[in-house]
Amino acid sequence: MKKRLLAAVLAATTVLLCACGSTSASTASGSSESDHLEQIKMAGKIVVGLEGDWQPFSYHDDNDKLVGYDVEVAQNIAKKLGVKADIQEGPWDGLFAGMDSGRYDIVVNGVDVTEEREKKYDFSDPYAYDHTVLIVKKGNTDIKSFDDLKGKTTANSIGSTYQEIGEQYGATVKGVDTLVETLQMVKNGQVDATINASTSFGDYMKYNPDDPLEIAATAEEATAYAIPMEKGEVNATLKEAINKALKEMRDDGTLKQLSEKYFGADLTNE
Repeated sequence: MKKRLLAAVLAATTVLLCACGSTSASTASGSSESDHLEQIKMAGKIVVGLEGDWQPFSYHDDNDKLVGYDVEVAQNIAKKLGVKADIQEGPWDGLFAGMDSGRYDIVVNGVDVTEEREKKYDFSDPYAYDHTVLIVKKGNTDIKSFDDLKGKTTANSIGSTYQEIGEQYGATVKGVDTLVETLQMVKNGQVDATINASTSFGDYMKYNPDDPLEIAATAEEATAYAIPMEKGEVNATLKEAINKALKEMRDDGTLKQLSEKYFGADLTNE
């Protein structure tokens, strides 16, 4: 009798613990049975994954408060959905895996839309535009364009679009976790170059104007940043709600204000 009672208590405890997990965890496991947005509203929160160390998109200020363009975009979206933003930090190469496993409901991390990603995820409308730049150490005479990367070394986050670009142009890419680490490797001559967002490099140079770094080339085509989520009908209403929130933020000037606050310019239009 005691064993049966103990087993029942343990089973009930397990169910309770599972129910107390993230919104996305419960949604992912039952994604074919219910609407994701409905579950998010029932939980009262939307779990957002981002890096937390990619300034000015998401980073910690002098008081160690998590701030940034993506942070405030996520918070504003959550507010318009009528829930709280539960923002969780993680490394870039784990953000999509976290969404796949149900840890995050969405990822708001300056994610550019690619054909490969669109095969697996649904995306919101773009909420910012940027340009990809090729960064080298000042005085470098070997690299003047992306074509010059063949046979060279670059440093970027594993799984990032920038890694893919480097490899497409024939570079050997070394994996790193942060932008600062990447630029340090370029400065120290550990790699020949790095590829990143123009906004991130510009923000870095604003605080480190004496660093011997410069842009060797800029991609002609603008990069659109959007919000990925699990692909399928389960997220149809969530995608619609996020797009509605972004449109309202665009129309009332919120996106422009946030862009100017963190980027120093309005990057909300292509």
